[in-house]
Amino acid sequence: MSRRFAAFIATGVAMVIVAGALLVLATGHERQPKPTAASTQTSPPPNNAPASEPSGQPTQTPSTPPSTPGKPAADPTASLVKDKNKKVLFFSFDDGPDPYWTPKILQVLAKHNAHATFFQLGKMEAEHPGLREQVLASGNAIGSHSISHPQLTAISAAERHRQIFDGPKSTCFRPPYGASNPKVRADIKAAGMVEVLWDVDPRDWARPGVNAIVQNIMNNAHNHNIILMHDGGGDRGQTVHALDKALTLLAAKGYSFLAMDCKQP
Repeated sequence: MSRRFAAFIATGVAMVIVAGALLVLATGHERQPKPTAASTQTSPPPNNAPASEPSGQPTQTPSTPPSTPGKPAADPTASLVKDKNKKVLFFSFDDGPDPYWTPKILQVLAKHNAHATFFQLGKMEAEHPGLREQVLASGNAIGSHSISHPQLTAISAAERHRQIFDGPKSTCFRPPYGASNPKVRADIKAAGMVEVLWDVDPRDWARPGVNAIVQNIMNNAHNHNIILMHDGGGDRGQTVHALDKALTLLAAKGYSFLAMDCKQP
């Protein structure tokens, strides 16, 4: 056998081997299932999947189980405005009690034979015992403003429950910042309270000046409105003076000033 013929035979054998290998690979590839559109996408969650709680704090089971809901609290102003023509306003004060400013507010209210509702923080009540009783003894009402003033829509379910259920005792609850949603309202109701917001915010918390606060109240307050002011959270000197002026002007227009019907369980 010549060298040329032997090389020809070897080349032919090699080509047969390569072709066979390629045929095996092609056959194996065809046997693999092709990916479908469904297999390459993440399935959407079921329509009834519960919404997750905010992750500001870990979700935990409340250490104290929710109390058995009693009769839902009634609108704290409804029984006081049965006479639709009666000129009544409801002043309210948040973030106290404060050992300096709360007594100042009480003095102004007494001067005008006026009463109001104080939405207090559990933390402040604990730090300044006796002020709660002073507010009530003056013929005013107390509502809960939570324990420590968090935004209830941005904390865990367990912490939201604690802030609502373990705050100052009342049938009225004002969520801090006015931040509310169905879960917040459900917890408030389960705690035997009713949510109370406001109609007029004269922004006394920003300390814009006594006259600006008074003008805001006079321009925006209408019969049966709830007016938001503050006796805690900082220097409330402008609030005290503005309240004195506003009560004088409003009384001249025939208004009276009542505390809301917030019962103290």
